[in-house]
Amino acid sequence: MRRGLFAAAMLAVVAATGLSACGDSDPNVLKVGTEGTYAPFSFQGSDGKLTGYDVEVIQAVGDKLGKRVEFVQTPWDAIFAGLESKRFDLVANQVTVNDERTAKYALSAPYTTSAGVIVTRADNNAVTGLADLNGKTCAQSATSNWSKVATDAGAKVEAVEGFVQAIQLLKNGRVDATVNDNLAVAEYTKKTGDTGVKIAARTGSVSKQAFAARKGDALITDVDNALNQLRADGTLAKISEKYFGTDVSQ
Repeated sequence: MRRGLFAAAMLAVVAATGLSACGDSDPNVLKVGTEGTYAPFSFQGSDGKLTGYDVEVIQAVGDKLGKRVEFVQTPWDAIFAGLESKRFDLVANQVTVNDERTAKYALSAPYTTSAGVIVTRADNNAVTGLADLNGKTCAQSATSNWSKVATDAGAKVEAVEGFVQAIQLLKNGRVDATVNDNLAVAEYTKKTGDTGVKIAARTGSVSKQAFAARKGDALITDVDNALNQLRADGTLAKISEKYFGTDVSQ
């Protein structure tokens, strides 16, 4: 009987400890999900440290909020599942604003404006517009906004983990094209000097990117207030000029 009571007591203590550990979170830390493989937004610098436009902007937001930013590197196709399961508080990875995401998540005010482009091999002259993707195969992150653009144009999507892998499949002849952000493509071309691929056409649409939090999370209001301050004091423009040579934050 004593053993039974002792065991029950120990189980209660363990359960209470487990609940306490699960519920513990440091209010001074902002956990942020990001890929870390999507230059120039979120990538590993030459020193091995995480850097990029999105990384610096969310760090500046964290400073305004008085929080230390802790990054959780996550593949894009798992990033919203990580947000929903509370592995982190916020996604900072060029989340394109669309109706589906607006309905499902709390999105911040946009901090990037960009345009979609279609990339093909340099010797491919068959794609001159979005309509030409019909019946073609495009390499895309399965859950990305660009995947939907390609699918809506009638393309078959070959799922990849990110932009670099998409370019590799394109150059290997396994796919016909990839659709992505003009800023990411420009960064890739600048860094690699790759003449084997080209921007064949523009999608004709302009997109805006935002940070994403769980629906109903008051955190997004604080993030918006911080972004407003960073826009007003010129910090957003300064970070943008550093990475793009122009202000893409408007």
